[in-house]
Amino acid sequence: MLRQYELVEKVRGYDPDADEAMLNRAYVFSMQKHGTQKRASGDPYYSHPIEVAGILTDLHLDDETIVTAILHDTIEDTVATHEEVEKLFGPNVARLVDGVTKLSKIEAQTESQRAAENLRKFLLAMSDDIRVLLVKLADRLHNMRTLHHIKNDEKRRRIARETMDIYAPLAERIGMYEFMTEMQTLAFKELEPAAYESITKRLEQLRSGGGGDLITRIGRGINAHLEANGIDAEVKGREKHPYSIWRKMAERHVSFEALSDVMAFRCIVDSVEDCYRTLGLIHQRWPVVPGRFKDFISTPKRNGYRSLHTTVIHDERMRIEVQIRTREMHAQAEFGLAAHWAYKEGKDAAHTQHPWISDLVEILDHAATAEELLEHTRMAMYQDRIFAFTPKGELIQLPKGGTAVDFAYAVHTDLGDQTVGAKINGRLVPLRTVLENGDQVEILVSKAQHPQPTWLGFVITGKARANIRRWVKSKEREETIALGRKIFDEITQRLPDPLGWEAIAEALKRLHLPDDNALMEAIATKRIDDVAVMEALLPGSTRTGSKPPPQRTAISVKGLTPGVAFQLAECCHPIPGDRIVGLRREGVGIEVHTINCDSLADGQDADWVDLHWGDETDGGTARLCLVIANQPGSLAAVAGIIGRDAANIVSMEQTARDGVFHTFMFDVEVHDVEHLMRILAALRVSDVVSSAERL
Repeated sequence: MLRQYELVEKVRGYDPDADEAMLNRAYVFSMQKHGTQKRASGDPYYSHPIEVAGILTDLHLDDETIVTAILHDTIEDTVATHEEVEKLFGPNVARLVDGVTKLSKIEAQTESQRAAENLRKFLLAMSDDIRVLLVKLADRLHNMRTLHHIKNDEKRRRIARETMDIYAPLAERIGMYEFMTEMQTLAFKELEPAAYESITKRLEQLRSGGGGDLITRIGRGINAHLEANGIDAEVKGREKHPYSIWRKMAERHVSFEALSDVMAFRCIVDSVEDCYRTLGLIHQRWPVVPGRFKDFISTPKRNGYRSLHTTVIHDERMRIEVQIRTREMHAQAEFGLAAHWAYKEGKDAAHTQHPWISDLVEILDHAATAEELLEHTRMAMYQDRIFAFTPKGELIQLPKGGTAVDFAYAVHTDLGDQTVGAKINGRLVPLRTVLENGDQVEILVSKAQHPQPTWLGFVITGKARANIRRWVKSKEREETIALGRKIFDEITQRLPDPLGWEAIAEALKRLHLPDDNALMEAIATKRIDDVAVMEALLPGSTRTGSKPPPQRTAISVKGLTPGVAFQLAECCHPIPGDRIVGLRREGVGIEVHTINCDSLADGQDADWVDLHWGDETDGGTARLCLVIANQPGSLAAVAGIIGRDAANIVSMEQTARDGVFHTFMFDVEVHDVEHLMRILAALRVSDVVSSAERL
């Protein structure tokens, strides 16, 4: 553990203007507050924050950040208060300490909810000042270094899994690869001990068989080749880390022996020009492995990482990876965001360089559950990336498998919400099209458009899913309230006396509901039945044991979105013109059936609501069963008949084969029953159709 004077000297060594008195106060304050507390290792507890501060001094961070590291557990684990910290160390340090502090006292129903609440507060604090993230990562790194002292196996694995899923990807996203690599290695050792032991043994065998000398020999050979051609380079060789090797073995489904590029070399040069000259000299000297070259200088990673990556076949008949970068790029690659102190330029600068932070905060605003928050956060941080371009040439990074809709939301939330189509490389494509590296994407928009619930079936980014779900939930509540209001109006018509506004206010009190909208929502989802509403509005209006007055008027379903406020039943596929009835069950929207649907017999537990189609209603999907002759051109003839009548085939399924005739199920979009009847009549007179019926 660093002693007090050693820590102060380390900070003053790179920052002569550091506040020495504040550092000393923080050291003593932490020791006093943690007192006799012990860690699982048996060491004094205050040794942990001191070691965390020591890790951050290696990154040459400012005195406020170092003091935050020393104090980061005092509010959570001791009797120290936020006010006390603010009084002794100032508002900035108090704010940073509060941002790092976990919500350990929160009452959560599940472990995932507790983790999500901790993550929610942490990400919000991080978005305000990126130093919170730097302290938290150093804290987690030291906890992982001492993880083996914890005796509880399940607790060790939980901490390791959280580190692998959240903290290592966070370190990668801000370019702190040394932190990321060490955390992944330590977590991998805990989560997959057999695989870790196997790979480390193979690496030891590689070294004992001359592998160590081999790395040195290859490095010297590369250096000599570059020097002979006028390039002054520092060449470093290393083995890849166990977790990196294991992941490649899993992704490529190969054994350790078949994984040839377990060695990597870095060529650190003086300028960008030297980077490309070095690349040319290496490709000139050794054969290139096709498809393994990446230029992160012209298209940097989203975390600011820049370098050239290539894989060549060396003289020793083995693949080696070579990374080429300048000294400035190397500092950025090692220490990431900490290397250029983005936080000194303020919050806006940090967001400009790391827009993924803003994306995560937006996900926080829209995630409905703890599990959804954790799912979206992992999506945003922990997937391989592809690069696509806007028509103006702006580079957009997406997870591999991202679609045109994911791209639109990555550019701007409003663009995603208004997306109606997309062009990839000038060609109009479906919105679910998966993007490839280098695609140029143009998003077509309309102000009348809104997010579609069906998009949830193919988007993969957390930001897109969160925004689509936000709209669906908002629209669902809005339409549920509108539907509840229509049912409420119908209920009031059954009362013997007219109502005044004061009656509704009194009813809300009796039903313990906060406002008018809550009442309408409860009525639509049958959380409150009609009798209870009538009694609350006009006490004594219904007599105990008697049936409630029958429904007097039909309720229009005009202007509501199918699948949101109500569901059109899959069993009978009602369309405008059908006589319809609604089943209202507790906690869900109304399910709409045709009046002669067989499924109504199973709806005895639901309230029946008499419905009719609104005046402006247009369109529905009808299901047809067609028996078609098995001969060339039959399907084309059927499609032609449906198309000529201005209907659209949504889906088609073959359900039976019977020699010369085949049976198909068609889902067809039509305006109303009259439109459907015209189509059926045209199909029935066709020579290729044996029978045509609506299901």
